[in-house]
Amino acid sequence: MSKEILIPDIGDFDSVEVIEILVAVGDTVAAEDSIITVESDKASMEIPAPEAGVIKELKVNVGDNVSEGSLMMIIEPVASADSGAAVSVAVAEPAVAESPTKAVAEPAATAVVATAAALPSPTAKIAKAIDEAGFVKAYASPAIRKFARELGVDLGSVEGSGRKARITKDDVKGFVKKVMATGGTAKGGLGVAAMPDIDFSQWGGIEMLPLTKINKLTGEFLHRNWVTIPHVTQFDEADITDLEAFRNSMVAEYKDQGVKITMLVFLMKAVVSALKKYPRFNSSLDVTGENLILKNYYNIGIAVATPDGLVVPVVKDVDRKSLVELAAELGEISTKARDKKLKPSDMQGGCFTISSLGGIGGTKFTPIVNAPEVAILGASRSKMQPVWNGSEFVPRLVLPLSLSYDHRVIDGADGARFTSFLSRVLSDTRRLLL
Repeated sequence: MSKEILIPDIGDFDSVEVIEILVAVGDTVAAEDSIITVESDKASMEIPAPEAGVIKELKVNVGDNVSEGSLMMIIEPVASADSGAAVSVAVAEPAVAESPTKAVAEPAATAVVATAAALPSPTAKIAKAIDEAGFVKAYASPAIRKFARELGVDLGSVEGSGRKARITKDDVKGFVKKVMATGGTAKGGLGVAAMPDIDFSQWGGIEMLPLTKINKLTGEFLHRNWVTIPHVTQFDEADITDLEAFRNSMVAEYKDQGVKITMLVFLMKAVVSALKKYPRFNSSLDVTGENLILKNYYNIGIAVATPDGLVVPVVKDVDRKSLVELAAELGEISTKARDKKLKPSDMQGGCFTISSLGGIGGTKFTPIVNAPEVAILGASRSKMQPVWNGSEFVPRLVLPLSLSYDHRVIDGADGARFTSFLSRVLSDTRRLLL
């Protein structure tokens, strides 16, 4: 006989929100198996099944608000849920036990342990890579943590797709599938062992400085781009002697208006000209990696260093704005970036990024592509150097350029053509009018 299961006592809350469904219709569950996860404004908790049985209907959905006495599901009781649950798990989700102690502590998983132990499991090497500190901090329910440990997955390396980035069962499964497909380990997907935990204080005094949120997000983003994009960097130089003379005249002209004309605005205009000439640089790969999305707009991201880390605000429609308009906008976004007033929309929609270190120094560097873009331009400090004009060496101001690009989309010949075109445009400001 089917039986209605109601939401039990949930404490002092009038209602709570369902944020996760942990089972599906047709599943066999044991008493105390978690069915749903609910969340109040203070905490989250799992609602268990009061008895064993087969789930016939689920009466709640993610996003529903429920209270004590609300109908949660309809179940068909079974005589022995423990054995049924073990068989169900063994068929659907084979896993690896963490240790013999774990296997003894969880009888319901005995069939799983026996099955996994009898076969060589590629996930066995994943278990060694779990970082307990990251695992504990991961946003996941107890049931998902148990599931992840059985598979040897480090939750600290899994991106959550649930509400508020909560890690779901599908996220764990997807992570394992990705690791298996790449032949790597749970920590990096490249078969690289985890970094050892070293006590540096044994050699002298140390200071622990927590990374800012921007540092962490930027690090994760750049690491992903570096290991997933085949980078190539093309180095070139541009003679900007005449351009710098023109820029200096503009600086003096607009100084009283509070507008600072920098070399960066000329770079932005030159890049747009190059993107129009070579539209493949103004594109993105789709999620399948099988199609190229060409863009008919020109939004340029500008890497800005702030006390908290690197941010990349985006200047929209650069092709439609004058040098003076771009200079004024650059001043505004730089101030907003340093004052932490940038909105998410200010950093979205970029087509191509420029990272300028000219005000700091250096001769050349390898910038990391700002995916989903396919190329990024680095500019270092310009310097005077002798250039042969056909009859003698003359002093010329030369700007070093570093173009990194995604080799899946752009080949070496086009990379060289792009920087050569940029060099010609920057060497002769009249070409910006073409």
